[in-house]
Amino acid sequence: MDRGMVGSTSRGRLQVDVRHHGASAVVTPVGELDHHTAEVLREPLEKSVEEGRVRLVVDCSKLDFCDSTGLNVLLGARLKAEAEGGGVHLAGMRPVVARVFEITGAEAVFTVHDSLDAALDEGP
Repeated sequence: MDRGMVGSTSRGRLQVDVRHHGASAVVTPVGELDHHTAEVLREPLEKSVEEGRVRLVVDCSKLDFCDSTGLNVLLGARLKAEAEGGGVHLAGMRPVVARVFEITGAEAVFTVHDSLDAALDEGP
């Protein structure tokens, strides 16, 4: 099973690490996801789908903030992954980030897990 780190990128207040876990791409944004940093997350999500890793697990446990632009990045990734037979799984959301998903109703369109381990244990 491939568990290697495949990349990392950052811009200002957001760093994104990507690794593979079996058929999943595990994407970990660290910091603040907003209008100024959204592209830092969009690029690795889209690249993962283009490379055939259509089960995207976003580890939100280190995400300090997410605004509507960040939410739109995740929704866009969800559409692309689902078009290829996959999906986006969100794991370990902090309350401040979870609140954005609750008030917009977006949590209903994602598979949300309490922890990264729970998301990875679910399998494909």
